[in-house]
Amino acid sequence: MTQHLPFPNERIAVVSITRHGIALAGKVVAALPGARLFAPEKFRAEAEAAVANTPGAATTYSGKTGDQIPALFANFDGIVAIVSLGALVRLIAPHLKDKEQDPGVVVIDEAGRFAIPMLSGHLGGANALAGTLAASLGATPVLTTASDSRQTLGVDLLGRELGWTFEATHDEVVKASAAVVNDEPVALVQEAGSPDWWPRHANGRSGPVPANIKQFSRLEDVDLQAFAAVLWISHRPLPPELAPRLAGRLVTYRPPVELGA
Repeated sequence: MTQHLPFPNERIAVVSITRHGIALAGKVVAALPGARLFAPEKFRAEAEAAVANTPGAATTYSGKTGDQIPALFANFDGIVAIVSLGALVRLIAPHLKDKEQDPGVVVIDEAGRFAIPMLSGHLGGANALAGTLAASLGATPVLTTASDSRQTLGVDLLGRELGWTFEATHDEVVKASAAVVNDEPVALVQEAGSPDWWPRHANGRSGPVPANIKQFSRLEDVDLQAFAAVLWISHRPLPPELAPRLAGRLVTYRPPVELGA
């Protein structure tokens, strides 16, 4: 299944610091046309050869790799690192802010066997990027986010590939996400948007919608006391009389409004 990335390929940096890793990085750049390769200056020849079919796609740097992290974080939305997971943790740790700002970061081993989202799996797009790389390289995506490992619904991803946006505080998203992955009753109310959201959700879902998620067509039909969280897909404003009863446990999704609708 084609993955939906929340950023263009031109906003993806591929970083490698070894000769063998740079060869693999060339395959990553080929799989993500527009992405850029970053490597140490001592491997300039190898880096340019790895992206020979896309002249200008390689950038080399002098000094420590850790010194490049601020610029990479500032200029790219997705980072693919062919670096050991532990080493990358130490390199990026001083620069982390929060999930709304940090780029999606994926680590690939030098053999190209595993694609591991290590930062901003959902909002930052690392899980989707890992899925894209896995399909292109024949690797295994190692998804550790609960909703993905259990193939359930990702509250902060619902409808993103369809252009939906969501309205909720951080705490409301956390509460609703916890309800979903802990099998608490969750109401999903769809009054607008494409009904074909589940098969394309996140990295793709093949089974049925989880049993703890009950679907409705109107918000007024929901017994609000029976549900730990409510996911509401609609174009209309929240009825004022329902706002107090949904405080702290509502996530609202806004599909694009079709012209003429």
